[in-house]
Amino acid sequence: MSFMGDMMNPAPLWHNGPSPGAFYSFPANANSLKPTSHTVHDIRSHSATPITTTTTVIGLKFDKGCVLAADTLGSYGSLARFRDCPRVTKVNDLIMLGAGGDYADYQYLKDIIEQKIIDEQCIGDGLQLKPQSLYCWLTRVMYNKRSKMDPLWNNYIVAGIQDGEPFLGSVDKLGTAYEDATIATGLGAYMATPLLRDATEKGPLDEEAAKALVRKCMEVLFYRDARSFPRYQLGVVTSAGVTIEEPVELKHDWSLAHMIQMK
Repeated sequence: MSFMGDMMNPAPLWHNGPSPGAFYSFPANANSLKPTSHTVHDIRSHSATPITTTTTVIGLKFDKGCVLAADTLGSYGSLARFRDCPRVTKVNDLIMLGAGGDYADYQYLKDIIEQKIIDEQCIGDGLQLKPQSLYCWLTRVMYNKRSKMDPLWNNYIVAGIQDGEPFLGSVDKLGTAYEDATIATGLGAYMATPLLRDATEKGPLDEEAAKALVRKCMEVLFYRDARSFPRYQLGVVTSAGVTIEEPVELKHDWSLAHMIQMK
């Protein structure tokens, strides 16, 4: 390996050519190429746009808890590329988290939250994170990232049991947050919210009625949202704990599609 010279200060690849590992600017005069003073640590990239995206998450309160649902599709632009991207997750025995938007950003934040739960368990004081605490923490994280012009491109729904009562809150990529009895992100904010609010205004729902309503919303979104998918997850949180079902497939029927006419 003696022909390579000094490994720490490699010679240019050819006379007046680039040195291995150096950064170069390329002016109009190609003969004046010189290494810049920047190092690898000076080069920083920010998220300009989401890459692999996910769509609607639906959240609904019922008398003893909350329901969350989201499909498992990760879209690469318009391509239905990744079809097994679960995004309803159990945080602890009191909290579920649902996420829409950029899937990589969701995975990044999910890893941080999981480590927070492990650290909490290691303390061993018998206390555990509550949904309102996670909700507040998410608002700070999302606002901090967007203030640095490097946002996490996600919408989150936090569902859980706070001091014996159902809790449902939403946080978007700007750090904007609100609580409500019904929450839907993405296209579901337009398609599913009217269905959810109409049902809740008629009176309190029990668990089975809430699950049936959310399933109906997921069916409507599959027919109406080009970025949705017939395979979805549904999770329920009550004082008894968190239950996330295995992904299920919608039974859809396109037999009437030939009757649709564009004018």
